[in-house]
Amino acid sequence: MPCPALPDGFDFTDPDVYEHRVPLPEFAALRQTSPVWWNAQPHGIAGFGDDGYWVVTRHEDVKEVSTKPEIFSAALNTSIIRFNASMTRDQIDAQRLIMLNMDPPEHARVRQIVQRGFTPRSIRALEDALRTRAQTIVAEAKLKGTGDFVTDIACELPLQAIAELIGIPQDDRTRIFDWSNKMIAYDDPELAITEEVGSNAAAELISYAMNLAAARKECPAKDIVSRLVAAEDEGNLVPDEFGFFVLLLAVAGNETTRNAITHGMHAFLTHPDQWELYKRDRPATTAEEIVRWATPVVSFQRTATQDTTLGGAQIKKGQRVGLFYASANNDPDVFEHPEIFDITRDPNPHLGFGGGGPHFCLGKSLAVLEIDLIFNAIADTMPDIALAGEPRRLRSAWLNGVKELQVMYV
Repeated sequence: MPCPALPDGFDFTDPDVYEHRVPLPEFAALRQTSPVWWNAQPHGIAGFGDDGYWVVTRHEDVKEVSTKPEIFSAALNTSIIRFNASMTRDQIDAQRLIMLNMDPPEHARVRQIVQRGFTPRSIRALEDALRTRAQTIVAEAKLKGTGDFVTDIACELPLQAIAELIGIPQDDRTRIFDWSNKMIAYDDPELAITEEVGSNAAAELISYAMNLAAARKECPAKDIVSRLVAAEDEGNLVPDEFGFFVLLLAVAGNETTRNAITHGMHAFLTHPDQWELYKRDRPATTAEEIVRWATPVVSFQRTATQDTTLGGAQIKKGQRVGLFYASANNDPDVFEHPEIFDITRDPNPHLGFGGGGPHFCLGKSLAVLEIDLIFNAIADTMPDIALAGEPRRLRSAWLNGVKELQVMYV
C-alpha cells in the first residue's frame, strides 16, 4: 500500500535519488509507519520477472533476514538490487558463481577456502607495507597543494591492499582499478559507462585472475593465490572460482573501502570538533563509526524461498527483499542520536559490514586497518586539510559513492 510520507512513485533504488543524497528522511518515515514496505516497480526488472520488492528499514529486521539464508536466498536473484536493469535471466543466474550470490552449503565451501587469506596473521603481514604505502600516498598528495581526494588519496590504498593480498604485480594494478570502476559505474551517464562496458570489464578481470591462478598452479609463489589454488583437491579453488573471487574483491574490497575513506574525510571536515579529537586521541573506535556513517553499500537484496512474515508484513515465496543498511545504521532504537558523527561511539553495532550470518564481510579487519592507516597518515602529514568544494556523488542504485571531493592539502 502507498506510504503517505513518500511521494507517488518513489523508489528506494532509483539512482537519481542517490546522485544527490541518501534518503534518510524517507527511511525514518518507514521505520515509524511501515518498517517492511512494498516498493512497486511498475517499469519492471527484466530478469527478475516481478513488479517490486520489500523495503526492510529496521536494524532488527535487516539482521533477521541476514541470518536466515534458508528463508532469504542470495542466489535466487543475486544480492545486487537494481532499478531498471535490462539483464536477462541467464545473465542474472551466471552471477551465482560469485560468493556474494551463493547460498549454503556452496557458499560455506567457498568461504572456508578464501578466508585463509584473511586470517589475523595474513592481515598483520600486510600492515607494514600498507602503512608505508599510506604515508607515501598522503605525502605525494600534499605536494599538489589542492586536488581531488578521491583520486589522490582514497582510491589507491584499498587497491594496493587487494593487490598485495593476492600478489598482483605493480604494473598491472592500474588495470584492476580501471576494471573495477567500470563494473560499478554503469548507472552514471557522466562516466559514459554502460552495462555492456561494465560486463566486458568484469570479463577481462575474471580472465586476468584465472590466468594468474593458472600461472601460480604451474609455479607457486608465497602469496594467497598459490595457497588457494595450488593443490589439486576439494580444499582449493579452481581457476574460474578464483577469477570470480577476485571480481568480488575488486568491488567489495576496493570500491566500498574507498567510499568509506572519502565519506570519512568529508565527515571530519564538516565536523571539525571530531577532526580535532581524532588528531589528539586517535580513538580505536574511529573506523567503525566512519563505516556506520558512510554505509558504502546502501542495500543488498534477498529472495524469499517460502511464504513468511517479517516485521508484520506477509512476504510471498519468490518476492525480493531489500536490506537497507543505510536505514538500519540510522535506527534510533539501536543508536543514540544516529544523526551525530561520533568517533567515540561505543558500542557501535552497525551493519556496514553486513547484518551477520553467512555473508558477513570477510575483509572487515583489512578494511578497518586501511581506514586507520590512511587517517593516521593524513592527521600526521596534513593536519589542516580543508574542503575546497562539495562532494560530487555517484549515480548508483545501491552504492553510496563519491566520485569527486576537492580539498586543500595543508
